[in-house]
Amino acid sequence: MNDKVLTLSPVDGSVYVERPFAGPDDITEALRLGKAAQAHWRRRPLAERAALCHRAVDALVAEKAAIAEEICWMMGRPIRYAGGEVDGLAERARYMIDIAGEALAPVRLPEKPGFERYIRRDPLGLVLVIAPWNYPYLTAINAVMPALMAGNAVLLKHSAQTPLCAERLARAFEDAGLPRGVFQYLHLSHADTSALIQAPEVDHVAFTGSVAGGAAVERAAAGRFIGVGLELGGKDPAYVRADADLAQAVATAIDGAFFNSGQSCCGIERIYVHASLYDAFVEQAVALVKQYQLGRPDDPATTLGPLVRAGAADFVRDQVAEAVAQGATAHIDPADFPLDRPGTPYLAPQVLTGVNHRMRVMTEESFGPVVGIQKVESDEEAVALMNDSDFGLTAAIFTRDVATGIELGEQLHTGTFFINRCDYLDPGLAWTGVKQSGRGCTLSRLGYESLTRPKSFHIKLPH
Repeated sequence: MNDKVLTLSPVDGSVYVERPFAGPDDITEALRLGKAAQAHWRRRPLAERAALCHRAVDALVAEKAAIAEEICWMMGRPIRYAGGEVDGLAERARYMIDIAGEALAPVRLPEKPGFERYIRRDPLGLVLVIAPWNYPYLTAINAVMPALMAGNAVLLKHSAQTPLCAERLARAFEDAGLPRGVFQYLHLSHADTSALIQAPEVDHVAFTGSVAGGAAVERAAAGRFIGVGLELGGKDPAYVRADADLAQAVATAIDGAFFNSGQSCCGIERIYVHASLYDAFVEQAVALVKQYQLGRPDDPATTLGPLVRAGAADFVRDQVAEAVAQGATAHIDPADFPLDRPGTPYLAPQVLTGVNHRMRVMTEESFGPVVGIQKVESDEEAVALMNDSDFGLTAAIFTRDVATGIELGEQLHTGTFFINRCDYLDPGLAWTGVKQSGRGCTLSRLGYESLTRPKSFHIKLPH
């Protein structure tokens, strides 16, 4: 068994980060320190918490270039895009800081003679955040920032693929003046993570990752009666109606499918196009995908980087090969992307037509640079196919008829519904999923609800 974190870079297979796992004494001390620090932190005025958290964001923004380079090398995002994650982190974090006063304000009930009644939102205690590698700062900050603003202490376990993100966040909070113990991280094995979830000091778990990972978290927390927030996988659909702006639909949906090499839980993985636009959509989509530049992510010319590891790329290759064997047509010749080689993380993008829901590529999360495009004859057929999934994170419809689009959106089993856009988180909106995409909610005012508990005050006033 490995006794350390080894981060192999998808850029060239080299060891980019090496860190020891936390030992039993480290874990015990982190739990003790977190609980002790939280008891004081929760009493700090909200304005003080906000000022400290804003300073932490400032510290991260100041390191944008260095953070971008680390993201590039740890998980393979092209350097030309990697810095955008810091911008997104700042947007989400500052929004959640700024709405904390409103979101955490006591709920006042109508006046009742002789009584005072209100509901406070109290922090839970110590929140364990388990974050993934694909958007390592954005996924973490969704839970970290509102947890801290609500008066909780946070213990972060980050992916072994992106351990430097945990260290960067800790340094930023330390530089901002956050009291010791309020934010900590631990590099942990899977076994120690499961044991940590069972620790009585942990009061809530916020997990982002795979369905299998979410199931493991639920099993570890069983019988503890604590909250478990799960943001899991997706097989997100887009539907291009007959009245859509074709050029805008192609550009938006293809970017949603291939940005970050398709490694986005809310990326577009299947597209349904009305028959009247189908041929033109496919022609334009294939032409656009052929323009991607597959290359080393540290090359500024690269627009499509490697997947996180060779096994992930081979998984997508298998999905594509199986679909083609079942009758699908592959429109991209991998030979046009010279870095594409089986057994490596470098994978050519692929557009498939002639697909159906008997193919894994249309039902099983790919998490890679492939999209299936299926022709439909009506809105009803599109909605039925969009709902024919074990997942329900986001769904998008492209149409000029917004009213009809909303009516269709109300029929979709999804956590977020888009019209004429996709693959984006607005921090003012609740981020949530249905079915195997998880449960719970982050971001927005509602994101504070799972990180606090209601405490009712029922006071009979003296005469």
